Amino acid sequence: MKLEHQAWMVIPLCPLACAGLVALVAPGGATFAGWPVYGLCVTLAFLVQWVMFVDSWVRQTEHLFDLTGSVTYVSVALAALVLTGAFDARSLLITAAVVIWASRLGSFLFNRMRQAGHDSRFRTILPSFPVLLMTWTLQGTWVSLTASCVLVAVSGATALPFDLWAVAGITLWCAGFAVEVVADRQKHAFRADPDNRDRFITSGLWSWSRHPNYFGEITLWIGLAIASVPVLTGWQHAALASPLFVVFLLTRISGVRMLEKQAEKRWGREPDYVAYRDSTSPLIPLPPTRKFAAA
Repeated sequence: MKLEHQAWMVIPLCPLACAGLVALVAPGGATFAGWPVYGLCVTLAFLVQWVMFVDSWVRQTEHLFDLTGSVTYVSVALAALVLTGAFDARSLLITAAVVIWASRLGSFLFNRMRQAGHDSRFRTILPSFPVLLMTWTLQGTWVSLTASCVLVAVSGATALPFDLWAVAGITLWCAGFAVEVVADRQKHAFRADPDNRDRFITSGLWSWSRHPNYFGEITLWIGLAIASVPVLTGWQHAALASPLFVVFLLTRISGVRMLEKQAEKRWGREPDYVAYRDSTSPLIPLPPTRKFAAA
């Protein structure tokens, strides 16, 4: 089946799947003007993507794609907090965590794209109306599902004192955030060196994991899920699938899977890369099984 045909199938399925989650977890949560706050946040996530899709299609540009995703995270997190009026310590901290993560990642990806001048992922996406619309719609789904645990927790009817769950979750978030930031900076510095052009990084955190930045991202979302556990009730616990979705997305759809294929294509026949690949954990940072030349 051609990708365009698949796109026309995926485009309606994404908001329908998110609507199903809203119907499952929103009852009993906070409302605004008679509408569930979580549902309003999911609607906002998709509307932002579709508005920006129009600009992307008309101007045939992907320059604002990653930045829009991050702005959407910030928008829905703050919307849930403000519309619910949930200003307890747990809600404030997990909302702040999302805002800090999204702001840092969005600015990092936007600056990286500006320096590169383009995003190679969009080379075949931009010319196709349905594929481009699907890509923006998938980003709305990514935001809605990844942030679901935080949004449901903040917009829930239960507010509990800051407890060990919150402490453990925020601590894990801090650890994951630190790993992601350090890994991104190490790789950025590596690529900024002209001597490393067309080479692969094997130093720093990258000597213990081939994708430490993704490990950090998975860890921080697990942390936010843990911090949210005590305030979830009934079917709201379905939102705990949020970090599982992140794991699936980063290991089976994009992220690790995509980059591993690219790496094999570029360096799969180079002995140095084979040694690095075979001795280094693909995701979870672990001591390498043997020495290799760091780059």
